[in-house]
Amino acid sequence: MGMEQLFATRMERVRASEIRELLKLLDQPDILSFAGGIPDPALFPAADFDAAYSGVLRSSVAGSALQYSVSEGYLPLRQWLAEHMASIGIACTAENILITSGSQQALDYLGKLFLSPGDTALVGWPTYLGALQAFNAYEPNYDRLDVMANRDPAAIAATASEKGGKVKFAYLSADFANPTGETLGEAGRNRLLDLAEALDIAVIEDGAYQALRYGGEPVPPILSLDLARHGGDIEKTRTIYCGSFSKTLSPGLRVGWVVAASTVIRKMVLMKQAADLHSATINQMAIHEVARNGFDAQVAKIRAAYGARRDAMLDALAKFMPAGVSWTQPAGGMFVWVALPQAMDGARLLAKSLESERVAFVPGQAFYADGSGANMIRLSFSCADSAKINEGMMRLGRLVSSEI
Repeated sequence: MGMEQLFATRMERVRASEIRELLKLLDQPDILSFAGGIPDPALFPAADFDAAYSGVLRSSVAGSALQYSVSEGYLPLRQWLAEHMASIGIACTAENILITSGSQQALDYLGKLFLSPGDTALVGWPTYLGALQAFNAYEPNYDRLDVMANRDPAAIAATASEKGGKVKFAYLSADFANPTGETLGEAGRNRLLDLAEALDIAVIEDGAYQALRYGGEPVPPILSLDLARHGGDIEKTRTIYCGSFSKTLSPGLRVGWVVAASTVIRKMVLMKQAADLHSATINQMAIHEVARNGFDAQVAKIRAAYGARRDAMLDALAKFMPAGVSWTQPAGGMFVWVALPQAMDGARLLAKSLESERVAFVPGQAFYADGSGANMIRLSFSCADSAKINEGMMRLGRLVSSEI
């Protein structure tokens, strides 16, 4: 007997990640890969983690580091995070913070918390593929989140009702979004809060790239603006902030966090207890040691490196891409979003690129909830030096020119 007939219906919406599959190409030395949106391992603070783990295991807390722990997360780390969040305009306490296994786990929990089958999530067109994967298991519908389009909230709610559910939340990465690299300005963030209040829904703010700004003035986080509307009382806010150390300190340790009103945190703690009890305590302790001793210095180092690579990619695109191709101008993050001529298909271009030019990128279609965006591609500059970027964009520009 095949097991497939026993699978839950939700599994029909669970798909393999195109990006995770493309990461396998990194093992092929002749491939110039601009596919994976991953940090450069050469920039990890490995020596600091070596000292942190050694210090923990040789100290009086070694037993605690290797033992079961509370689901909320390591208290000193949550206290440090409360101070860190205050530095970017989000006043909260450790009780408003839950440690998760990367912010990806947080997205999964939030999908589980809010979405019943048939409910609607408002997402960008395009949006982060990992968010769609996390939410898909809870069988939602998707509607387009475009705060500058002046859509009638009543019409959005009516569309959701016609599809058999309610609008539950708006999800977005407001700073240097994956995949576009774009940032939503303060006016747009306030319009989003107006829309959320009109619909009486939650806002999920994905802050994975918030620290990676290479130019211009920072924009207040959505949760900061939400707090300002409610006299600084986080218990009255509707915004849920998801943060991560993956892009700053280490993705492999899988340490992320959620900041929200305590009503949300308490429910997510119950999910954490049921899912994996708690995130690895020793990893949280090591992250805490490295963060409190050198987070700002580490961020300054990676900003300098990634900022130079961003500049190199934008220069190379301008030099090698033919007329009819356009791209975003990100002020931070890890991505440039490229629009090919409408008749071109990013997936087919990738197949040809791997065969003839040995250049990898991510086709854009996977980032759209409705499967559109076939002519879009995502390029990541985080793991390539300027020479590699220049060579890769020359090859890719040559291929695109031949296809027009």
